[in-house]
Amino acid sequence: MQKKGSSVAESLALVLQFSINMLVPIGIMSFIGWWIGDKTGHLWVMIPFFFIGAIAGGNSIYQLSKKQLKNNKYQYPKQLKQKDAKKEEKS
Repeated sequence: MQKKGSSVAESLALVLQFSINMLVPIGIMSFIGWWIGDKTGHLWVMIPFFFIGAIAGGNSIYQLSKKQLKNNKYQYPKQLKQKDAKKEEKS
């Protein structure tokens, strides 16, 4: 059986990973947009780059959460009960 502290640590690490996966693309793309806007004199260029970073970060979080939900311990209890029932039927 898994200790309670380790599941808390895993959850905290997952939340930290989600936040990093969202903030890094936004920060990098915003910086690139600011740099291009500063060089060209069109400061509004940062706005579309910010949204491109937000979309990339959202996609990254979606992919990560999809992968985590395939793992049994992050599924809803109702789904776990259904899987357990199917395993018992096969036995």
